[in-house]
Amino acid sequence: MERDNRTTDPVSRPITVIPAIDLIGGRCVRLRQGSYSDATVYDADPGEVARSFADAGAERIHLVDLDAARSAGDNRETIGRIRKTVSCSLEVGGGVRDLESLDALLQIGVDYVILGTVLARDPDLVARWAARDQRGSRMLASIDARDGIVQIAGWQEGSGIAARDLAVKAAEIGLAAVEYTNIARDGMLTGPDIEGTREIAGAVSIPVILSGGIAGTADTERIISRGGGMIAGFIVGRALYEGSFDLAAAIRIARGSSA
Repeated sequence: MERDNRTTDPVSRPITVIPAIDLIGGRCVRLRQGSYSDATVYDADPGEVARSFADAGAERIHLVDLDAARSAGDNRETIGRIRKTVSCSLEVGGGVRDLESLDALLQIGVDYVILGTVLARDPDLVARWAARDQRGSRMLASIDARDGIVQIAGWQEGSGIAARDLAVKAAEIGLAAVEYTNIARDGMLTGPDIEGTREIAGAVSIPVILSGGIAGTADTERIISRGGGMIAGFIVGRALYEGSFDLAAAIRIARGSSA
């Protein structure tokens, strides 16, 4: 996914469709706008869900440990089982606030670790982590914004930092990519924030991935046609679980964008 996001050719490269699994207590859940009080619990085993995504052709799966994010334990055992179940890339976020947590996930076999709150609060610390043993190539920036301002601590606090500025900082310190979420769209099935993601992508040279608001399979074509070749991929969650998004079909569409 290393690329220059400033390309203006919308069909020059395929985008990556990244299905999401959010975890609480070892179970799959989905939140609306990041609210733990508005969660839907799905009975499917996370390992089997991951296997179904891989069977549909997913090259990467997005995992969020919501227990770790709110300092209520963690789901590392479940993540480890998922790692043994699928061979595709795994990216994991939620509650990674120190180097020990980051390294623990890497040791499980996670390909990318996602950093949010700690990046906003102490980018110099994250820069030191990124510089050690080329860890930066396995670290992603999670930039979750409300009205353009980065939200932290499980989206419960405003940071006062503009999303664009934090994306620039993430690129400067050598992180592998930015994942941008418009919180107002997350879990709402109202359509993705393509323009907002393009604005972030236009500010940096590392890949930028869209998250939040995917309503159905057709959003794949909208991101390709309106993304201007600047969006490297997108994360999809609730629409998958509620049956309005066909992962295999979306992956075929995304791969066809390079034809």
